[in-house]
Amino acid sequence: MTAPTTSSVPAADDEPDLPRPAGFKGTDPFDRDILPTPPGATSILLRSLLAPMKARVAFTSFLLLVQQAAVQAGPLLVAYAIDSAVPAFRRDDHGPLIVVAVAYLLCAVISGALQYAFIIASARVNQDVLLDLRGRIFRHAQALSIDFHERYTSGRLISRSTTDVESLRELLSEGLQELITVILSFVYISAMLLWLDLGVGALAVASFVPLYLLVRVYQRRAVRVYRLRSTAIAAVIVKFVETMNGIRPVRAFRREAANDADFGVLNRTHERSNGNALLEMARYVVGSRLVANTAVAGIVLWGAYRVASGSLELGVLAAAVLYLRRLYDPIDRLGMFLNSYQSAAASLEKIAGLLAQTPSVPEPSAPVELPALESEHPGREVVFDGVRFGYRTGGEVLPTFDLTLPAGQTVAVVGTTGAGKSTLAKLLARFYDPSAGQVLLDGVDLRELSVPELRRGVVMVTQEAFLFSGTVAENIAIGRPDATREQIERAAKAIGAHDFIEALPDGYDTDVRKRGGRISAGQRQLVAFARALLADPAVLILDEATSSLDVPGERAVQRAMSTVLQGRTAVVIAHRLSTVEIADRVLVMEHGRIVEDGSPAELIAGTGRFADLHRAWRDSLA
Repeated sequence: MTAPTTSSVPAADDEPDLPRPAGFKGTDPFDRDILPTPPGATSILLRSLLAPMKARVAFTSFLLLVQQAAVQAGPLLVAYAIDSAVPAFRRDDHGPLIVVAVAYLLCAVISGALQYAFIIASARVNQDVLLDLRGRIFRHAQALSIDFHERYTSGRLISRSTTDVESLRELLSEGLQELITVILSFVYISAMLLWLDLGVGALAVASFVPLYLLVRVYQRRAVRVYRLRSTAIAAVIVKFVETMNGIRPVRAFRREAANDADFGVLNRTHERSNGNALLEMARYVVGSRLVANTAVAGIVLWGAYRVASGSLELGVLAAAVLYLRRLYDPIDRLGMFLNSYQSAAASLEKIAGLLAQTPSVPEPSAPVELPALESEHPGREVVFDGVRFGYRTGGEVLPTFDLTLPAGQTVAVVGTTGAGKSTLAKLLARFYDPSAGQVLLDGVDLRELSVPELRRGVVMVTQEAFLFSGTVAENIAIGRPDATREQIERAAKAIGAHDFIEALPDGYDTDVRKRGGRISAGQRQLVAFARALLADPAVLILDEATSSLDVPGERAVQRAMSTVLQGRTAVVIAHRLSTVEIADRVLVMEHGRIVEDGSPAELIAGTGRFADLHRAWRDSLA
């Protein structure tokens, strides 16, 4: 992995792996929680978040600057009262003491009002920054290629947009105010002490040397602790999400005890990382208080001696003690800032690493449009020209693959698992780009098409038939959001889905709930076909669209397929040979190559692999 953005953060490769479940042997960097972060990416991200709010940030800083000036005027007024106003009062001159009292009250009122205004202004800035950041993460995650999502778990993405953003919120809403307060206090108080008495001021400033060294030691130790804590909570979220998403196989294969053991390991790691963070914080607080109290005691003793000898006024010593308490009290809060900072720095590094990922299937710099379709020929020609492709985690799947699909032809692709059927479909849908060669649509390289243009021309219906929470009508109209209710119902009727939709409690307005769980697998597939028909693509890819259905459901979907495929160029990836019967042409693939090519009737009559498969399938039906 590349070096992090600052020298204070150790390289990700230095971080020990979290405990893994038994048998885990992953080596892919995507198995790690931290993605490679380009140098400077974290600071660039932070600047880009704050850049649109420069004026508001400057205004909130000004409010805090004036508020601290009002706060730090108090001890100076006390010194004046002791050394001047009280002696004047003894001489029956009440004016100076009244002035001190009124000034002290005004400082308190101004400080409170400015603190209130600062909290409101900074809260608005913080919320706008977090709103922008969450939106960036969501938009960028959607824009990243399928390759990324197949390797980087959804649990980690959830952790980036929740736990890590929350760490940044704590820093912005609490930590930065503490840091600015400490810095302003140091500047104001050091200046005041040096002005009141050069010796006392110099001694107070010198006491900051051991405090600075203590802060540096804490910072170095805390960086590693908080990175591990952030990684540990992400691992807990990943395991939880994975288990809940796979709850059916978990229950079916009695994985509860094993999952509980794995989760316990990750949970205990998170507990230890939290404990280590608290321990480092405790060491810092104890050390800072020891240094601060020792410094105050030394300055008070030396100041008292000078008061007794007449070289220092009592009011100046009293003001110096008040200033010292105000100077050292925020040191504990500085520890809280460092706590928030280290947590936020680790989180921001991970977010920057995520946002630095670029799509492996990028948008073209100068996109072109597909030629207009002729109404009597709604399909488009597809050509695989010298295509080679292999996944990052394995060998080459398609070695120099060539194929031409005439416009309007329905092609069924069959073969054993791993033969390259789904890879062919993913390349045609441009979920991946070939490592060599090109995939052409009516003579245009898919890499030259914008995503909207490509998605209008090519639609893929998968085995899963994923439905989103929302109504049936909304799910059908996903590929064409501007469709009218009449167009939606016409598509459903053409597919044969209208009757079951009308029978639902609210018809087309029925909420299908999470993943379409309110309706059956066959009904979900019919909704997916209605969606594809309404989108009206020129090229349709059906990736094992009937493999999870029972016989009645399969027949219903096959009737729908004949409607959807009419006149379009179609690639049908099939395991069930009953699906192949609707094809004009059959391709048999093996190890990324086409070993048989012909019409269903020609291949069935022959002596090749498809004929053997067909006979075995017929025998299974007997």
